[in-house]
Amino acid sequence: MKFKNPFKKKPKHKKMHILIGVIAVLFIAWVSWGYFSVSSIEELPYEVLQEDKEYEIREIKKHIVAQTTVEGAFRDGNNNAFRIIAGYIFGDNKRKEPIAMTTPVIQEESEPIAMTTPVITDEEGGAFKMAFVMPSKYTLETLPEPLDKRVEIVEVEPYKVAALRFSGFYRESNYDKNKVLLASYLERDGIEFSKIVSAGYNPPWTPPFMTRLEVWALID
Repeated sequence: MKFKNPFKKKPKHKKMHILIGVIAVLFIAWVSWGYFSVSSIEELPYEVLQEDKEYEIREIKKHIVAQTTVEGAFRDGNNNAFRIIAGYIFGDNKRKEPIAMTTPVIQEESEPIAMTTPVITDEEGGAFKMAFVMPSKYTLETLPEPLDKRVEIVEVEPYKVAALRFSGFYRESNYDKNKVLLASYLERDGIEFSKIVSAGYNPPWTPPFMTRLEVWALID
């Protein structure tokens, strides 16, 4: 009778099949996590007014944001601003009440906005502004008050944007490329705009081919 040697090495093709199987399972888990992480998140409401171009014309409905302005450009500004506002929605407020995340997160490199407390700005680097849209169930009266004075709660009236949607990695170069593209479309079509801001709908761990990234040109 022959006995199998338990220490005998597995054939290379079996090892390859196991490796491929593990990679496939991890990939499916990654995609599933990317999908389910945003499937139940409330989205900022808007009405599509025109969609026959490379971009959409939308009317963004009235909403409330928690926003902050920090010094720096995209990379440092984004990280610092996100931590400040994330702290607020995770319970850094007078009621210690967590607030549900919504989409999109809106950001722009801009001049400092007027706030109730001073905003430190870098004359060379400018300022980075980020806004989290608040869940629609809240009003200015029912939202908990931030403990961090750098967080400002603002009610935003309806406005129109030209929105260009794309995917890929959440990088400044990706946004900048599509800002230039949107501006060229609007110039071609004779549409004037005041500025272009960025909007992100997914957490950073989302597979790049599943991300929903947008640039919005504010129009009259």
